[in-house]
Amino acid sequence: MNQKRAHTIEHGLARAERLFTRGTQASTSYTRWRLTIFFTAFVICLALYKSEWFHTGNLTLLGFLILFITVTYFHGRLKRQLHRLQRWQHIKRSNLARLRLDWPRIPSRNFSVQDNHPYANDLDITGPHSLLQLLDTTFSLPGQHRLDQWLLEQNEQHLRFAEWTDRQSLIKEMAQLPLLRDRMRLEARLISNQPLDGNRIHEALQHGVDVPHLAIRFFASSTLCLLTIVLGVFAAHGSIAGYWVLSFGLYVMLYFSTAGSIAPLFGRVLDLHHELEKLVAVFRLLENRRFTHHPQLAHLCTPLTTKEGRPTALTRQLARMCSGLSIKAHPLVHMLINAILPWDIGFAYRLQKTCEQAKTTLPFWMEQLATVDAASALGTFAYLNPEYVWPIREQPSSRQADTGFTAKYIGHPLINAHRRVPNSLGFRELGQVLLVTGSNMSGKSTFLRTIGINICLAQAGAPVCAQYFSWTWLRLFCCIRVTDSLAEGLSYFYAEVKRLKIVLDAVNERDGHSVLFLIDEIYKGTNNRERLGGSQAFIQALQKGYGLGLLSTHDLELAQLETNGSRVSNVHFQETVEKGKLRFDYQLRPGPCPTTNALRIMEQEGLPIPEDRE
Repeated sequence: MNQKRAHTIEHGLARAERLFTRGTQASTSYTRWRLTIFFTAFVICLALYKSEWFHTGNLTLLGFLILFITVTYFHGRLKRQLHRLQRWQHIKRSNLARLRLDWPRIPSRNFSVQDNHPYANDLDITGPHSLLQLLDTTFSLPGQHRLDQWLLEQNEQHLRFAEWTDRQSLIKEMAQLPLLRDRMRLEARLISNQPLDGNRIHEALQHGVDVPHLAIRFFASSTLCLLTIVLGVFAAHGSIAGYWVLSFGLYVMLYFSTAGSIAPLFGRVLDLHHELEKLVAVFRLLENRRFTHHPQLAHLCTPLTTKEGRPTALTRQLARMCSGLSIKAHPLVHMLINAILPWDIGFAYRLQKTCEQAKTTLPFWMEQLATVDAASALGTFAYLNPEYVWPIREQPSSRQADTGFTAKYIGHPLINAHRRVPNSLGFRELGQVLLVTGSNMSGKSTFLRTIGINICLAQAGAPVCAQYFSWTWLRLFCCIRVTDSLAEGLSYFYAEVKRLKIVLDAVNERDGHSVLFLIDEIYKGTNNRERLGGSQAFIQALQKGYGLGLLSTHDLELAQLETNGSRVSNVHFQETVEKGKLRFDYQLRPGPCPTTNALRIMEQEGLPIPEDRE
């Protein structure tokens, strides 16, 4: 299925490349025709004028001018189509890179995540080569922030079952609409490579046009302009003296008294204009669609498709206001037009009225658009990975009821399919601790991340990398990727202790959903004796709380906890030696690990080892 998706995208890219090649050749021909028409017109018209055939020369010049304008028009339209085709190719290439996990060709993005996030860094949700880099095909900053919230704020925002079901249904619908998803990204990208910035629009609406008594100023300046024109006409006919100078002088005084208040609008308007153009393009695309077979998307877009108060009508008004005020970028034209009409004051007044109207509606529309954008990104992920399964969320009757997850052939979505090794696991009892033992490089840490990242995807409403997956809502807390901090003066061991305290506190909380904890190599920053004693006490404390989870370790002595009547179970990964080299199959097996490989790795890399290692 994945290869079929790749073939479909490659076929479309090949066709687009052929069209682009033919279009480029046509554009070159248009350029030659324009040059030919210009020089031919110059030679023929010069010859006619020198022969004093002026009427013929004028008609010939007019004919060549019409021909040149016509060719220029079609050439411009072709160049716009080529630009559109280039942007479309870029979108398709990025989709192909995401499908193949070709990280250098997947666009990077900046991530801002709070320090000591309970799972983001541990599970590679953020950062380079991360889940969010893979998923983020959003075209707007609000959509990007919404996608971040869905993946990073699951511990704080527990979705009710109905809310989660609606979200998953929306993502499923978006997965079925590849053309709409790509068109939304394309329409925004055609205007600017930068994502649509909803904050700029929001800030511009909040500031509005802060000019005192603007309506009175507009009425007065319009009256003075009209009076100046009337008096000027009478003065030109000699009916009256040049009284128009007085009205014009009053108008100039009024204009300059207002210009200082209007001047700050110019910078905001330039920023706002491009954002509104993107917004109009995307809203227009959604307004023209009828989502008859997609009820969740239809419900979400209902405020955008009603005949009264459509977003495009309001955003076009704002865009026209911005275009009118942006004439200030041309000083000479700006000065002349304001000498005749109250241009700046008039557009500022209209912008003020439109901003007041937009304050109540546009933020809500942006919220709807952010949800569509985020769902579109997860829909693209589902479309590019048709072999992934949609998870099933369970509703336990109580916190002590059947809590946990069941996963069959679950794999890591950030590992290529040809290298990915799936495993199956069921985890269904509060207080249950699964001890994962195994040799170095056998896959323990990757397995912990596999569980966590798929739980994160499931709770966001996306498909998961498995053949079957059902679970109850869980709060994720991890201690996998721990680093020391020179800025805070923390050693590795102390940083790990602080993270483990956060995990234990979360497990002991009696409010909220149960915790899934994922801990890799517990207490590896201290000596063997203290590590073993501390690990045993910590595991015993975990069993008393409202959580369940996996804990990997090299301490095979901890495997004995399973025999003490506790809720500790053992699983392991192991390796084989073939022709003196280590081989890993990354298959999860029951029981504690029967082998170790540290000395073999040391020997393989040329380090000294004890002679009595056997």
